[in-house]
Amino acid sequence: MSAVLHPGGHDHAHDDHHHAPHGWRRWVFATNHKDIGTLYMLFSFTMLMIGGVLALLIRAELFKPGLQFVNPELFNQFTTMHGLIMVFGAIMPAFVGFANWMLPLQIGASDMAFARMNNFSFWLMIPAAIMLVASFFMPGGAPAAGWTLYAPLTLQMGPSMDAGIFAMHILGASSIMGSINIIVTILNMRAPGMTLMKMPMFAWTWLITAYLLIAVMPVLAGAITMTLTDRHFGTSFFNPAGGGDPVMYQHIFWFFGHPEVYIMILPAFGIISQIVPAFARKKLFGYASMVYATASIAILSFIVWAHHMYTTGMPLTGQLFFMYATMLISVPTGVKVFNWLATMWKGSMTFETPMLWAVGFIFVFTMGGFTGMICSMAPIDINLQDTYYVVAHFHYVLVAGSLFALFAGVYYWGPKWSGVMYSETRGKIHFWGSLIFFNVTFFPMHFLGLAGMPRRYADYPMQFADFNMIASIGAFGFGFMQVYFFLFVVLPMLRGQGEKAPQKPWEAAEGLEWEVPSPAPFHTFETPPKLDATATRVIG
Repeated sequence: MSAVLHPGGHDHAHDDHHHAPHGWRRWVFATNHKDIGTLYMLFSFTMLMIGGVLALLIRAELFKPGLQFVNPELFNQFTTMHGLIMVFGAIMPAFVGFANWMLPLQIGASDMAFARMNNFSFWLMIPAAIMLVASFFMPGGAPAAGWTLYAPLTLQMGPSMDAGIFAMHILGASSIMGSINIIVTILNMRAPGMTLMKMPMFAWTWLITAYLLIAVMPVLAGAITMTLTDRHFGTSFFNPAGGGDPVMYQHIFWFFGHPEVYIMILPAFGIISQIVPAFARKKLFGYASMVYATASIAILSFIVWAHHMYTTGMPLTGQLFFMYATMLISVPTGVKVFNWLATMWKGSMTFETPMLWAVGFIFVFTMGGFTGMICSMAPIDINLQDTYYVVAHFHYVLVAGSLFALFAGVYYWGPKWSGVMYSETRGKIHFWGSLIFFNVTFFPMHFLGLAGMPRRYADYPMQFADFNMIASIGAFGFGFMQVYFFLFVVLPMLRGQGEKAPQKPWEAAEGLEWEVPSPAPFHTFETPPKLDATATRVIG
């Protein structure tokens, strides 16, 4: 088919969706990156709601002292499954959804490199998610060993533990396939003229994240496979009765687990690095230093894992090494925060909803970073280990970090996906409600942790009652705001209700994604676009 490229960088023949397949086949057999991106995001929001319900059951139980609704065993199943579902079912798939939707548009590619593998990597997640959730209905209930799946607890669990291990293997395979796809797409399918150092920051952060995923997912697979053989095949990797070492599991798990934390935050940094310049109406300050900082974080993330393990009897030399390495990793993160603030400095800023989420992200993520610095210090952390201080810290990083950035991205690119503008008023209600309730939920947990309240306990003495009640009220408010988001922001977008979105809703936004109409046509950039010198515009 001969095609004439017009300034939007796509075929006239594909200006509308008439070339998209219709009905259920479009989604089941989807190979189009936009459809698969949409599927990932709908899946991740579903899992966010399931994980959120588990969180609210936890907070309902902790509303006041004494056992109200559930026994301690079921409570620990809730905490374990909440963590697993949120990390592997909600946050990671959402970022992969963003990658699917945005990377081909940002680098001028026609699609992802391996379209069928893309489809397979999404559909693998469905049976894994069903298996995870269904584990509640297996004999003995769901896994209750904590989301870290520590031995020896995992060696004592019922059959649901095996289902959980199988589900984690499938999700890991999905992540590895998605990562291979992203790396090949970014390295091989950029439009002519888009060098690596002209790529959008979101593409850079995902390229580095994909390498991290390929490096660490097999480590998790190894740890849970060793757990499986301990359970059923007579090995004693982690069973002290046979000469094994449960602390070895912690080393292997956290060698995966700490890079995993950065896997969940680096794409968020990429999203924020796209939004801040657009609403400050300035170029991103220190683009090259942002790229190097992102790579530094990824490399350093492999040498800090044992800061989770100061209380395991580690030698003092080991504690010192991991303490200094952890402090070192805060430097490139600080570089990023400085660059965002420098981008905003003397910019012509406006505060539409995406920018509100971005500024909210920077503020609250930085607070989470400071509490992380406190946890990095071995003498302090030994006292705070496994208290609510740690719960507060990682929720400030992962909820106010990853989740807030995802919301920022939905508001920023949503008009490009759906072709309609969201309601600014509703977006701001969602932002302010979420920000306030988030802090009401998690800020008191710092004080609970400092006062010595351990996590994963279904009951607590009277002196912790007031802050727990405040946290529970905040949690229900935060959950309500996400339901509001779905009903009043997402649903109208999915239905195409609202004011029609212009091709470029944000005047100072840069990037090839703003060179195609809204909504983005089913096929874009079938012929590689010719780029200007900045690699952010198509030459007509």
